[in-house]
Amino acid sequence: MMTLQQHFDSQQLSNDYTLVDGVKMNAERGNRFKISNPWFRSHVDNGHFVELRIDSLRFSAHPDAPVNCTCPHCNEPAEKPILCHDEPASLLPIAKQSVPSRGWGEQFWVRIRERQGVWLAGDIDNLLYESRLHDLNRGDTLYFHQDHILIVHGTHHQEILSRLNNQELEALGEWLQENHHL
Repeated sequence: MMTLQQHFDSQQLSNDYTLVDGVKMNAERGNRFKISNPWFRSHVDNGHFVELRIDSLRFSAHPDAPVNCTCPHCNEPAEKPILCHDEPASLLPIAKQSVPSRGWGEQFWVRIRERQGVWLAGDIDNLLYESRLHDLNRGDTLYFHQDHILIVHGTHHQEILSRLNNQELEALGEWLQENHHL
């Protein structure tokens, strides 16, 4: 029987799409790339929704894309758009939308179904826009490391907080103060 890490190591997405390491992106971009705190990522479990991102270096920004990001947060160079899904489809069903496939990155929700240490397996819980290119669809299983997790869905925060021991709660409080969340 293969471990989740072995499944991850053998997992190949079409067109050179890969999972984005949220911890690495946060380290590179700071508050311009927000992720859930490390305690939430390390305590997610079966049934929890987490947000992941995939992207491919094979594709670049479309010709009519602005030079800089137009969001109010960064005004940084626009590498290429990331298509986002605000909520898991099982919590907020949205009809399939027609979006032309352009090789963009995609951020979406996964429901965890298994955890082995820092390795997780989860089922995609959105109708993905770029399925034709990355060949991922709602219900497909992805294998990933907890560092790939961008966000832990808010519906799980209270449950996860109740699992933290005193030392973890104290460290979380310090982290929140340092990151200006309090």
